[in-house]
Amino acid sequence: MAFNLAVLNLGGRDPEQHFPGGAGSPGAPGAPHPPVNYHAYAACTDGSFHARLDRTLATGRPVLLLLRNDLQGSLSALRRLRKAGRTTVVTFKEAGGSQVAARLTHPTDLKRLGTILAEADGILAPTSSLTDFLDHVRSAVDPRSPLPAVFIPTPYPVDDPRWDFAVQPEKRRGVFIGTREFHTPSRQHLAALYAARRIHGLTGEPITVLNTDGRRGMKNLAALGFAVGPDAALRVVPGPQPYTEYLRTMARHRIVFQLDRSVVPGQVAGDALLCRMPCVGGDGAIERLAFPDFAGHDKEPAALVDIAVSLLENPSRYERACRDAQTRAKEAVSFRAVAGQLAEFYAMLDAKRRL
Repeated sequence: MAFNLAVLNLGGRDPEQHFPGGAGSPGAPGAPHPPVNYHAYAACTDGSFHARLDRTLATGRPVLLLLRNDLQGSLSALRRLRKAGRTTVVTFKEAGGSQVAARLTHPTDLKRLGTILAEADGILAPTSSLTDFLDHVRSAVDPRSPLPAVFIPTPYPVDDPRWDFAVQPEKRRGVFIGTREFHTPSRQHLAALYAARRIHGLTGEPITVLNTDGRRGMKNLAALGFAVGPDAALRVVPGPQPYTEYLRTMARHRIVFQLDRSVVPGQVAGDALLCRMPCVGGDGAIERLAFPDFAGHDKEPAALVDIAVSLLENPSRYERACRDAQTRAKEAVSFRAVAGQLAEFYAMLDAKRRL
């Protein structure tokens, strides 16, 4: 029997979207959001993404409820979904460590979260580091609950040839900086740029950064002391870009580099997988699964610089890194792999409800 998931982002700005053909074609008309992040949980199951509770209920599908700032509204929605017989799993809409902490600054929020976790049919964590925390919060309300939070990564359509953005190796050049937020300390964007400057000095490879902050961003970049321009050490691409254009920009480079310590699901690494290129640095879930030898959760910046230089200077190691990452991704984060994990998890929850 087919398993189709309805993802509910209650009150969110993203419009309702259906994924009858999985990931679909990149940039297809009528596809307002690419099949990545939480939309990917819906897309990998040929499911749907919603902002309204009534529309979600009308699908008759099992539900993944994304927890946002309004935890009281989430609790009310959860109770209506379960009353209607919908197996409902909850997860955080913003799952980075600092993002979760920012939503739980008041004791009332923490207590309300515990109630939600205790009443939900199941708990999904898009990062492995979040599971223990969610279990502890839930057990404070209901220590008898036997079901722990389950880690299921956000999937990427690496098994769909339509989403292969690879560029021929001989046409790739340079290092693409995966982060672009000066104002988020855990992204360590400034530190990544300084580290990339050392990579350029050792290899001669140009560095590309996406500037999404306009004139202010250009002033920050100029303050680094880089020469900026098409033939200079630092190439600046104006942003933001449409997702498929962004992937094509990334794919023209040899590696992605970052020093992100946000403990997020890992879109930077997921994007690199779609471009069939290595991602160095970062401590997200996808980084750890697909690029375990290059991830930054257990390495200092200097060690990550050394890895980047080695990949850039050793063609055989570079080719092996690209190949190995795809093998791991197809086993752990592909649409087929994650759809199977979701179907198995919800089947277990359905069986529990019937007891």
